[in-house]
Amino acid sequence: MQSVVQLPLYEELSKIVSSKKVVNQERSGTFVDNMKLPVHRWFRYSAGFSAEWVRRIIQMQKPASILDPFSGAGTVNITADRMGISSFGYEAHPFVYKLSLAKTYWPCSPISLIEAGNKLIKQSRALTPRLDMTENSLLIRCYSPNSLQQLLQLKDAWMTLYANEETPVAKLIFLAITAVLRQTSSVGTAQWQYVLPEKKKAKVLEPITAFTNQLEIMANDMFALQAEQKNSKAHIMNNDARTCVELASDSIDLVITSPPYANNYDYADATRLEMTFWGEIESWGDLHDSVRQYLICSSTQHASKEKFSLDEILSSKYLYCICHEITSVCNDLAAIREFKGGKKHYHTMIAAYFNDMAQIIHGLRRVVKNNGKMFFVIGDSAPYGIYVPVDKWLGEIALATGFTAWRFEKLRDRNVKWKNRKHRVPLHEGVLIIDA
Repeated sequence: MQSVVQLPLYEELSKIVSSKKVVNQERSGTFVDNMKLPVHRWFRYSAGFSAEWVRRIIQMQKPASILDPFSGAGTVNITADRMGISSFGYEAHPFVYKLSLAKTYWPCSPISLIEAGNKLIKQSRALTPRLDMTENSLLIRCYSPNSLQQLLQLKDAWMTLYANEETPVAKLIFLAITAVLRQTSSVGTAQWQYVLPEKKKAKVLEPITAFTNQLEIMANDMFALQAEQKNSKAHIMNNDARTCVELASDSIDLVITSPPYANNYDYADATRLEMTFWGEIESWGDLHDSVRQYLICSSTQHASKEKFSLDEILSSKYLYCICHEITSVCNDLAAIREFKGGKKHYHTMIAAYFNDMAQIIHGLRRVVKNNGKMFFVIGDSAPYGIYVPVDKWLGEIALATGFTAWRFEKLRDRNVKWKNRKHRVPLHEGVLIIDA
């Protein structure tokens, strides 16, 4: 059984640093290619986009300061770090914020990380195995008894050694343990990281092996980035971007982001396994108070829990420029839901989504410099088959907020393979470019 992580030869790392990357245009809006890039690959977060596409935008725009109001996995911030550029990020999801912040600690000593990891393994093996392990049904369903025992001992060792430390190494070890939770689980994961307890995987790693592999990957990547840059210039905040209160007016040259899509994806549920493991929630029902309430509204679970008033949202001052169009769509959704089995709250979700996004854009106008630019990777939507022109409405909101122009560049078509689809409305994904 592997128990000690060996540091790699520096010569091997030069291959990572010097390799040439080719941007796949259709995958610019996905996180797929990032899993081959240093630091980006430390934790897979499906709600992301291409780091190489971000690099290309930065090279074209040559900004002095960059902002991502939906920082997520830290794609924009880590890319900016590799280019030596100051960046800021907002991430309202408390757990995802911890992971993206940990990525910014790549300048710390790789040797210290390996030593801390080996110390943790030794401590975990010295602990008395738990007899009851856990009563949480999700964890029991997702792991074999042996794997769960090892993971819980790693967790207990971290709680003993590092829980009270606010050091970069402590945060990196937390990230390393979190990163192996999917690798060591015997159950499947849906495309958007929802856990599928009824689906079994053929290949499952043993926890200590997975953890030592993860530490080696992280040490490799730290060496690689430290060969390019010495310090992180990223500042990621666990806060809401609807006001951008921490940033000075006219301080940002470039915004690159991918906001939540209005497609009923529950971002809170994407990290339910990880948050359950660390004891931050006990069940799915805890997700709203722990996560969802802090996010912009993009799921019917959020809208139904908050019990939004459609008329109240549609009367918002932030929506006056699209009031007629969005009212028509939301009224149609309110009518059609009465004939649907789930009676999902798409009508209030769509209204709340654009009201939240309008506030974000309003806050961004204050901090983005004149002649600055914003790049939003977005997709349109058609809940219950009723089309929602997301790029058009966000563009019109931007103009009403004081931005000067917008255009949309399509990356790919969506929802064109009709098998098992709930509707046949063609959709697209692309980049909304907004000029200040």
